[in-house]
Amino acid sequence: MSVQVIPKENQGYGAFNGGEIIENKPIGFPQDGGEGKPFSNLFYWAYAEAKVESTIGLHPHQGFEIMSFVLNGKIEHFDTQLNDWKHLNKGDAQIIRAGKGISHAEKMGKGAIMFQIWVDPSLEKTMQKPASYDDYRHENFPVKIENGISIKMYSGDGAPIAMDTPGMNISEWDFEKGTYEKSADLQKIYSIYVIEGEVKLNGEKASQDSFVIIQDVNEVKIENEGGGKLFVIASDKKLNYLTYAEMT
Repeated sequence: MSVQVIPKENQGYGAFNGGEIIENKPIGFPQDGGEGKPFSNLFYWAYAEAKVESTIGLHPHQGFEIMSFVLNGKIEHFDTQLNDWKHLNKGDAQIIRAGKGISHAEKMGKGAIMFQIWVDPSLEKTMQKPASYDDYRHENFPVKIENGISIKMYSGDGAPIAMDTPGMNISEWDFEKGTYEKSADLQKIYSIYVIEGEVKLNGEKASQDSFVIIQDVNEVKIENEGGGKLFVIASDKKLNYLTYAEMT
């Protein structure tokens, strides 16, 4: 069993527009600092918060799948394929399959919070495909109860987000005070962001905004004294392609 906890203070950091938008980055770029590096098909993960309404101007992407999950407030998104601004609210999500190339811009309302996560679906294949984009509304995501944990399903296991990246399950876990056990796959790596609460995950303490990487387990055990919320990505431990991070 392997459990790695990266607290917020050891994560990368970024800012836009003079600090109007600030980010802590469980997985950042080299210039962002922090302990987290790309692994499996996860390339980048940022928790972004807007102190005031602020816009990140038009910028390009290629190859990667860029996902945004709205945790609070509202954001707007523009891209050169749709050529229009689209609105997303708390609980909504979007995916850009950047393919051969696309440019986009984002506007975050004051108090808005979101994850932006880049995943690597095998750039050798996706760089040959046209870009595509989808929005998903909160009510589109199924919720199931498993061993007392309320699980909102974003992708995998019949959830609606369609991805080119293989073998990836994305979900959000809500739970009350207590101890819970969730079955796990030994062939997966579990990347967990503590959105709310103070928890123990497989015996290791993790406070709010900590990032936890768990592997080589057949269950994830949660212990807590006051309830909490986790954002969880299960990705393949072994890939059948080289990622961009491995090639650079």
